[in-house]
Amino acid sequence: MIFDDDAPETSEETPEEVAEETTEETVDEAAEEADASEEAASEDEASEQPAAEEESAEEESAEEESAEEESAEEESAEGESAEEESAEEESAEEGSAEEGSELTLGESTPEEEEPRAPRQPVLIRGKIDRHGVAIGTGRRKTSVARVRIIDGDGAMTINGRALDNYFQIERDRLLIEAPLKATETYGSVDVWVRVNGGGLTGQAGAIVLGIARALQAKNPDLHEALSDGGYLTRDGRMVERKKYGYKKARKSFQFSKR
Repeated sequence: MIFDDDAPETSEETPEEVAEETTEETVDEAAEEADASEEAASEDEASEQPAAEEESAEEESAEEESAEEESAEEESAEGESAEEESAEEESAEEGSAEEGSELTLGESTPEEEEPRAPRQPVLIRGKIDRHGVAIGTGRRKTSVARVRIIDGDGAMTINGRALDNYFQIERDRLLIEAPLKATETYGSVDVWVRVNGGGLTGQAGAIVLGIARALQAKNPDLHEALSDGGYLTRDGRMVERKKYGYKKARKSFQFSKR
């Protein structure tokens, strides 16, 4: 039998050694798996912490918003209740005032507005003589009227004649009576007039101005009615003068070329 020294030595492992090796391998693998699971868990926890913080922040903001809304609702409710209370108090005061007015009806008199004082004349052109007669002078165109007014029964004399007899045109008669009717003195005063110059239209205008000035002198409180009616205004319209080379003020002679 020949023994070869160079041949490798065969080592035979026993079952116990094989079992120990397998157990060690399983233990190492389990340790590695545990380490990996721990690392994953730590990573999950690290990722979950900010999410939890964000959720908690959102919950806190939601709670603050709800608290603010509740406070706003409470304030509005308080304002409405205060308005209702004030309205009730006002209604109660009005009711008490009405009751008081009903109870004191007949005792208190309503306030009356003070009457407005009539406008006073700045300048009175008429005058009162020593016998209490109001005198006024009126002019219109080339007519001059001297008027005297005294308390009476409404008689009117113009140059010794009655009004209807002197002025045949109704327009002139109404114009002369207008200041007396405006001041509500028509029929309660006597009017005496002396007028000269001009025609009937100019004389009527002069008489109106003379009557208005005499009434103003007799009672200055009538100034407003006379002024509003325009009876104290002197009509300055006059007849335009004739010019040389013209037939009238503006009318030309007939033109003949040949």
